[in-house]
Amino acid sequence: MTSDVPSRSRSRRQFLHAATLAAGATAIAGGSTAAAQPAAPTIVRPPAGKPLLLGTKLSMIAKDEGGRALSLVERLKMAAAAGFDGVDFDEAGSFTAEEARAAVQETGVFVHGAINHAHWKQRLTSAVEAERDQARANLEHCVRVSHAAGGNGVLLVVGQASDGPTDVIEERARQEIRKVLPLAAALGQMILIENVGNRMMYDPDGGPEQGPQRFIRFIDSFGSPWVGMYYDLGNHWRIGQPGEWMRAFGHRCVKLDVKGYGRGVRKMVDITSEHDDLPWDQVRRAVADIGFVGWATAEVGGGNLERLTLVRQQMQKAFGLA
Repeated sequence: MTSDVPSRSRSRRQFLHAATLAAGATAIAGGSTAAAQPAAPTIVRPPAGKPLLLGTKLSMIAKDEGGRALSLVERLKMAAAAGFDGVDFDEAGSFTAEEARAAVQETGVFVHGAINHAHWKQRLTSAVEAERDQARANLEHCVRVSHAAGGNGVLLVVGQASDGPTDVIEERARQEIRKVLPLAAALGQMILIENVGNRMMYDPDGGPEQGPQRFIRFIDSFGSPWVGMYYDLGNHWRIGQPGEWMRAFGHRCVKLDVKGYGRGVRKMVDITSEHDDLPWDQVRRAVADIGFVGWATAEVGGGNLERLTLVRQQMQKAFGLA
């Protein structure tokens, strides 16, 4: 009877050889796959060591050039080329959180927050529950976009006075904002109330020396570190003194919107232009008095690189940075 040991030995050697080759091939393939993997995302940071950071609204950046539509990436790069430290993503309703993050990663341009302009149409103060639900969903979307992009807050227009009696509409807005606070806190995002021409928390028929007490009471009613003010310097220059308002807001003043306003011409104008009579010297003193640091973002007519550069230079002049 012939022994099959040699045959079995050869079969074993052949199996081990084949297994070794397969393992090597797998290692090579694995190495190639690893090499093909994209690099880890870059952490995008704003310029270091600047107490006051100058931003522009995304909506101020031209959407086309020479008849060609500009991508989000190209628009963010234009803001950087104009010398801005970052961008406030005020077209958040038009993009997903993933799109915002990808654009920031590709450009290296810092996005410090988000805004969805639908807050004027779909309002937290609406008497219609479905509209309030949609307004709250919009706010939650902005919170997610800001977080994904690397920002830390969402600007919010709470509603408008025509939606009902003052106490009723303020309570509607308060209740809807409270529903969003767990998400905002979980993602490290502040909800920042802007003072705007919605006839809320000021007297639209009153004189030019009103104070911000109604805004302060509203902010403080939350008892939350996740609610603050996105104070617009130009919006209420017609009714109050910006320096006094900033000192009264104190720590509640988290970010600044920057535009010029001419009381003489009764309209918004370019920052530090000949018709801008906003007392920028008072603003500078108040910035120092409350120890304000952080973002000041332009909200004026935008355009191409030349126009954006001019706006940035005007902001530097207003804040004594030129």
